Amino acid sequence: MRALRFDRFGDVDVLHVADLAEPAAARGQAVVAVKAASVNPSDVKNVAGLMDGTVLPRVPGRDFAGVVVAGPPEWIGVPVWGTGGDVGFSRDGSHAEFITVPVEALARMPESLSFEEAATVGVNFVVGWLGAVEAAQLDKDETIAVFGVSGGVGGAVAQIARARGARVIGIDRRLPRHDAPVATILEEFITFDGNTHEVAAQIRRVNGGQGAEVVYDAVGGVTTEAALAALAPRGRLVVISAVGTRVVPIDLVHFYRNEIRMLGASSGTLGVVESGRRLAELAPYFEAGSFRPLPISRCYGLDEGQDAYAAVAAGTAGRIVIRP
Repeated sequence: MRALRFDRFGDVDVLHVADLAEPAAARGQAVVAVKAASVNPSDVKNVAGLMDGTVLPRVPGRDFAGVVVAGPPEWIGVPVWGTGGDVGFSRDGSHAEFITVPVEALARMPESLSFEEAATVGVNFVVGWLGAVEAAQLDKDETIAVFGVSGGVGGAVAQIARARGARVIGIDRRLPRHDAPVATILEEFITFDGNTHEVAAQIRRVNGGQGAEVVYDAVGGVTTEAALAALAPRGRLVVISAVGTRVVPIDLVHFYRNEIRMLGASSGTLGVVESGRRLAELAPYFEAGSFRPLPISRCYGLDEGQDAYAAVAAGTAGRIVIRP
């Protein structure tokens, strides 16, 4: 099979197309013919050597959608989707013609999605669900403020929150794309220019004089101070990233007097099996139209793999997809 591969860490030019043996399904495994696979910022960081646990040489790529071609008879020919914190790191990933996964990881792809659309869901919606629902336990009629709402994870969180009956305030340096699902569901959009007090004041103005019950910080680091200030008493802060700095000051008196909870969520802790279970939970929302896939900017072939990675590294708005 043909696959993107890297033998050393570095810029996108360390990626090359390699001819590898076509995988076979051992006991308890399935082989998926990859029809589409998105490129995430974490894939770019992985190639650069900025992620933990990567074993070289490696085929990168976390998210995928395709058709089962080997494994249990009942799965042959079934369209599936997947992702995982181990995929592309400790096991070969999805930027290839085929990927091998445990049978337990198989999750039926929603019929309402194309392969390209389904390939954009994995990381963004799984970590969005993990943070907003499983960690913060976002409830109906609560208000959630989403930092980084114009990005992939932020856009997914906003849809998850709306489906759970929450009010959504979006914060970012730029407006969401006009064709992004999040663009039509925000109660308010606040431009973040680094002014912590102004962001907190605007959230209180929108939310009846108090902060948000949940703040989902999909940026982290440079936004942490503002995210903490935006919380209501007994609010829950979800952090999934750290941009610019890994260390931030916290007013501990404000923290404990307001009984704030700070929660970390990482999709990297969920392997392909655990992630498949979350995707199975998410599928009915896509079938019902409650969740919509994120907009795709461009699709690339394997031979254009370096260009696909460079587009994500450059911060291209919308999703980048590889079609092996």
